[in-house]
Amino acid sequence: MKHQISVAIFIAVLFVSCKQQPNRTVVVEPIPFSEVHISDKFWSPWLEKHATVALPVCIDQIENQTARIRNFENAALRSGPHQGIFFDDSDVYKAMEGMAYSLVNNPNPVIEAKLDEWIDKIAAAQKPDGYINTYFTLTGLDKRWTNMDKHEMYCGGHMIEAAIAYFRVTGKRKFLDVAIRFADHLNNTFGLGKDKHWIPGHQEIELALVKLYHLTGEEKYLTLANWLLEERGHGYGTSVKYSYAGDDVWWAGNPQYCQDDVPVREQSVIAGHAVRAMYMYCGMADVAAVTHDQGYIDALNRLWESVVMRNMYITGGIGSSRHNEGFTEDYDLPNEEAYCETCASVGMVFWNHRMNQMSGHAKYINVLERSLYNGAMAGISLSGDRFFYVNPLESKGDHHRKAWYGCACCPSQISRFLPSIGSYIYGKSNDALWVNLFVSSETTADIKGIPVTISQQTEYPWDGKVNITVDPVKAKNFDIKIRKPDWSETFTVHVNDNPLDVAPDEDGYLTFSRKWNKGNHIVVSWDMNPQMVAADPRVKANTGKRAIQRGPLVYCIEETDNPDMEKPRLTPNTQLTITSAPASLGGITGICAQDGDSKLVYIPYYAWDNRDAGRMKVWVDYQ
Repeated sequence: MKHQISVAIFIAVLFVSCKQQPNRTVVVEPIPFSEVHISDKFWSPWLEKHATVALPVCIDQIENQTARIRNFENAALRSGPHQGIFFDDSDVYKAMEGMAYSLVNNPNPVIEAKLDEWIDKIAAAQKPDGYINTYFTLTGLDKRWTNMDKHEMYCGGHMIEAAIAYFRVTGKRKFLDVAIRFADHLNNTFGLGKDKHWIPGHQEIELALVKLYHLTGEEKYLTLANWLLEERGHGYGTSVKYSYAGDDVWWAGNPQYCQDDVPVREQSVIAGHAVRAMYMYCGMADVAAVTHDQGYIDALNRLWESVVMRNMYITGGIGSSRHNEGFTEDYDLPNEEAYCETCASVGMVFWNHRMNQMSGHAKYINVLERSLYNGAMAGISLSGDRFFYVNPLESKGDHHRKAWYGCACCPSQISRFLPSIGSYIYGKSNDALWVNLFVSSETTADIKGIPVTISQQTEYPWDGKVNITVDPVKAKNFDIKIRKPDWSETFTVHVNDNPLDVAPDEDGYLTFSRKWNKGNHIVVSWDMNPQMVAADPRVKANTGKRAIQRGPLVYCIEETDNPDMEKPRLTPNTQLTITSAPASLGGITGICAQDGDSKLVYIPYYAWDNRDAGRMKVWVDYQ
């Protein structure tokens, strides 16, 4: 199959509530995963593996191999030591969110009972005034709310998200009531009219409070989230230096590390810690979606340009520096030294999903898809029991997944992210159903006052053909909007077996406006020829190199398939053909790059480091 050479593609190519939800001004309303049935050959095995392998690993590590649950038991008794890192509570909450989500598609009374058991221990550890944090409870409550970088609000935010998830799935209120008491404690301590400034060193509470606002309808949570964002960039955080006195850490006194150097509505350049930035941008988007704050929206648009056009890897990963787990300068994208934390790639999915909701533009889902299939999914092994924290684009053979980490944010992040995949597939608006991701699945949504069932059948990401069936309960005029992927140069469309010439609109969607009858269908076939991709010429690390992409997947070479890794190369004469990857990788599609006697075997990047240890490269010399 003849390959095509791209030129300088952006950097590396570019629920149900307990009260009626307050109004939100969004263009696309997401359809939650709890309303989407997935029957996909790619994603269904991942969801099963999450429930049967990944979650049990997380539970065992949290409960037996580390002291995370024991910390809550000790905090309830107000005695005993705190063991581990001061933000370890957050790993418990993230795993609990994933456990709750897993009950939707994989009901399991054992998991639900374990959740209830942990919830009892968490509730017992909560102070009468609503405060809960095992580190300060066991090391000195007199120090609470004295250090902005000790992650009290970060842990609390993940607790709120987990509690909301469990309430929505089961209807049980105990955990939610714990979260509300904590949020009320925050509201009694901080906010407008209070004589206390506060900059959470690690953002997260902001988006959690907005979720709580949507669930309860209580304006005070939205107001507090907005206040916390507005606190940044005024010098309120630097006096605390983001670390305890005497701690010898490089970021002490550096407000840029947690995006506190410039007021949020004036920010234009991604800087500091990548995951903290992603969570802050999510919080800004959530607030802006309700308050219609144009200053926030303008800032988010500028920041998106900075991230995607000048600081994003071809895998959708972000964070080029291990020194600060974030950024240095534009176009500084080293491969072997890349940080690309798994949590940051998941954060890119969260943020770009929100940006799509506010704008209805497909470019955000294009980035979401890139981060999802490459940067995020590389974070978990094919076996489901080992995890990457850092995701470089080149390895000498000494970088491997682990069963757990001392700082275990990435395994617990993946545990809550995987079961929510269904939330990113579809969206709805007053007069349209939106198809954002191509996954064999089905959902039903009310469009123009009638229920419409939409389903997909596809072999994606291995094949570009997508068969979409539209089933309204009665004939009705409305739109179907299908995202046109940025990587597909050509495609064909058939509606009810009739070929149709259609071009994407200015927002990047194929829009089909007609009266739909039961059983109508659309077949879209995206061109999935492998592409040889050039980086932006300002990315010095990739000068004279090329990467290979097919569909949404970025590919790499591993030493186990390519014994001569000293000088692998691609040329203008290299032919790219589809091949079967080794059976040990689960029957996935590989690519053979051949020029005469020279041959390279490529596998999807997310699947690397699942066999014999060895070197790996995404970007290969091009001569």
